[in-house]
Amino acid sequence: MFYVYILINDENNSFYIGSTSKHPQERLNEHNEHFFKGAFTTKEKNWNFHFLLRCDTISQALKIEKHIKNMKSRKYLEDLIKYPEISEKLLNKYQP
Repeated sequence: MFYVYILINDENNSFYIGSTSKHPQERLNEHNEHFFKGAFTTKEKNWNFHFLLRCDTISQALKIEKHIKNMKSRKYLEDLIKYPEISEKLLNKYQP
């Protein structure tokens, strides 16, 4: 399994967008334990999932991650939760 995820830090309302082949909870733990030295997520604690999307391939996950990052829009990040059909469109657009 591959995943695209968005983390949110409720203390400062910042977001982090990533992808992984690991179990999502394991990846979240790595971010919260500052496993990635010097990474954006080491600046804050208490990251939580805002969005999680299961993908069929790593290629699909990376393309969707890039698409979300290229949107550069907080509203788009919020809309991913508000409108689940966006996720379906992304999966169809970036089919393996």
